[in-house]
Amino acid sequence: METKLSTKFVAELIGTFGLVLFGCGAAAIAGANTIAGLSGLGLLGISLAFGISVVVFAYAIGGISGCHINPAVTVGVLVAGKISAKDAIVYIIAQCLGALLGAFVLKTILSGQLAGFTPGEWAFGSNGWGKGYQNEYGTCSAFLTESVLTFLFLFVILATTSKVGNGTMAGLAIGFTLVLIHLVAIPITGTSVNPARSFGPALLAGGQALSQLWLFIVAPIVGAIVAGIVWRVLEPKG
Repeated sequence: METKLSTKFVAELIGTFGLVLFGCGAAAIAGANTIAGLSGLGLLGISLAFGISVVVFAYAIGGISGCHINPAVTVGVLVAGKISAKDAIVYIIAQCLGALLGAFVLKTILSGQLAGFTPGEWAFGSNGWGKGYQNEYGTCSAFLTESVLTFLFLFVILATTSKVGNGTMAGLAIGFTLVLIHLVAIPITGTSVNPARSFGPALLAGGQALSQLWLFIVAPIVGAIVAGIVWRVLEPKG
């Protein structure tokens, strides 16, 4: 039975909401904090938070919408010929709304600290680059990182969910790929490979995060388009 587009919209919104709240929440709340003698999550912990979030929602909503929860994934799947343009537009709107809602809830939680909360630059797990951000990588390094890693992410997604892939294990493969991506890219850009995940926090953080948002839209989309084209060439026929 065909799933209604409105149902897919809700599934993508909820999935992206959860990804941002879990992933960015792990980075913003517990990433580097030491609470009650416990050390922060660190690089591995944040990477796992994002990766496991994708695994969880892949099995929760994969059967409804395919669990894109990422405009770059939707664009890559569109280029590969696996989704209609109409559905792609609805998916992207749902993803951006879900990401904004997730970032809003995260901001509200952080604002509830009794000692007071003052968001700095790149707040709420925002992505960025350059002076003052993480290890201070330049624009070219940030763009190359985001585009190449998104390409690899989309290639894994298209391959594992294809008729020659192992569909039952696709969620795990995709989630573990995102963990690997974060292990590499967090020190460089905070890791986006997902325009919606960058959009929500940046819109609420403002400042540098918002002014640098363009890269986290353009670079992942470029990587996704290339991946979609490559998969159309490589995909086994028949």
